[in-house]
This record gives sequence, structure tokens and C-alpha cells, in this order.
Amino acid sequence: MPAASPLPQLARRALYEDVADWLRQRIANRALKPGDWIDEVAIATELGISRTPLREALKVLAAEGLITMKMRRGAYVAETNEEDLQEVYEMLSLLEADAAAFVAAHASPAQYEALERIHERLERNAHNPDAFFKANEEFHVRLLEMAANRWRQQMVADLRKVMKLRRHSSLLRQGRIAQSLQEHRAIMRALQEKDPDAARRHMAQHIMNGLDAARPLRDA
Repeated sequence: MPAASPLPQLARRALYEDVADWLRQRIANRALKPGDWIDEVAIATELGISRTPLREALKVLAAEGLITMKMRRGAYVAETNEEDLQEVYEMLSLLEADAAAFVAAHASPAQYEALERIHERLERNAHNPDAFFKANEEFHVRLLEMAANRWRQQMVADLRKVMKLRRHSSLLRQGRIAQSLQEHRAIMRALQEKDPDAARRHMAQHIMNGLDAARPLRDA
């Protein structure tokens, strides 16, 4: 029997992927704000890299909608207008509401308990916006994983990257965390009662209420 051929050396993670993750984090924590120009020379110097992997990373973020490439002017952190927000949240509402309905009908007791543990962190962190935001994000990710549709998961992940251009600050609106917590309680009740219609309705309303909070305040 001939000897087995050695496995080819597995490809290592490309540098531009690490750079893309670094840029996403800077955008998420507002170190790079919507409308900011991305100084390629300064960033390449800070990271100790050439501009080639940086430019590849910028192409990835442009495809995700997080940055905008302007001819002869470079890359800018994307700005979202009212129409963009409306479209993103409407799609999220449809996709996540459908996932919630599926989970209500099919989740096992162990899966429900996993969501309950995350919900308990939301309850504990109602006065800590950063911790609340993290637990909220984990809740939505876990629910999508339970719904077990990788295409839906990918679409939601892409939409949420754009949503994050405005999302974190929306929780700072007066009363929004308390409102969001009440909405999560309603979602959890629907899941516990295995009521797909209620889970769909409460999740859709939760997402669209997030849109209202993400919109810029207007003077009365």
C-alpha cells in the first residue's frame, strides 16, 4: 500500500483579514467616526505594515458597506442616511423575526436555557450600557445560531455591521435600555410559551423600535 501523501501546509490567515478586523473595531468603538477620512499612511505606520494589506482590508470593508471609496480622495467611514437606516432595519426585522418564530417552535430546553442565561445578563446590566450592548448582541447571535440557517446568519451579520455605524449610541437615548429590556422579556415569554406568532411579532417590533432610537434627534 503506497504511503499517504503529506498534507499540504494549511494557509495561514491573511494579514489583510487581521487589518480588516482592526478597522471594524475602530469603527465600532467610534475611534473612526462616520464621515472620517481614513489616513492610510498613518494607519500603515501605526500597524507597522505596508499599504498593500491595508488597501485589501479597505476593499473588504467597502464591500460590507462600512467604508466608502471616493475617487482621488481615498477611503471614508460610511455615513448612513435615513433611507439606509430604514432599509437595513426593515430587512433585519424580517430576518430576525422569522428566526425567532423558528426558535419558538423548535428550540430544545437546553437551547432555551442558554438564551435565558444571556437574558439574565441583560437584566443585571440595565445600568451598564456597554455590558448591556454586548449581552444584547450575543442574544441575537445565539438565537440566529439556533435557527440554523447559515444564509440568514450571513445576511444578518452583514446588515448588523452597517447598523453598528449608529447602533451603539442608540442605547444611550433616555429610556431606550429599559424599553429594550421590556422587549426582550416579551420575546423570552413567547419563546418559553412556544408561541411562534408572538415571537415573530415581538422580535419585529423590537428591531423597529431600535430604528426609532437610532434616528437622529430632531428639535421640537
